[in-house]
Amino acid sequence: MDEPEKKEEEAKNKDATPASQAGKVSESDKLAKERDEYLDGWKRTKADLINYKKDEAKRFEALVRFANEQIIRDLIVVLDSFDLSIASLGGESKAEKGIYLIRSQLEDALKSYGLERLSVSVGQNFDPSVHDAVVSVESDKPSGTIVEEVEKGYMLNGKLIRPARVKVAK
Repeated sequence: MDEPEKKEEEAKNKDATPASQAGKVSESDKLAKERDEYLDGWKRTKADLINYKKDEAKRFEALVRFANEQIIRDLIVVLDSFDLSIASLGGESKAEKGIYLIRSQLEDALKSYGLERLSVSVGQNFDPSVHDAVVSVESDKPSGTIVEEVEKGYMLNGKLIRPARVKVAK
């Protein structure tokens, strides 16, 4: 560099006073702030995506657990028909044993998919969350207790799919 260029360079450096350096600092602060905003936005978006994936996994699990609900409801009616046919046969015939065996196999298959029979007993208090009162009858039992189970109730994976239909004491 020759002498005039050196003087020009020094003049430029003199112009780089604290005021102009403050401009550079504020631009640096501005860029750092912008970087932080982008980083925070990215973190929020990532957290939203993780939460979305968790929610979708829960929905899918529920769908899988209850996807067969309608067919199981339909097969419960078949179980009821087996119970009626077993009740109408009075003896220990081979036909009755065969019907009972088929009914038992069907019930075991449904249990493997999460079907549970509601436990109802005479004298038990009526619970509207799992029982459906078909009729109120005069009885020597206390009022509001179950006198007779008319139709069995069932739950599928902890969800009530058919309430037990019962007669209740007045």
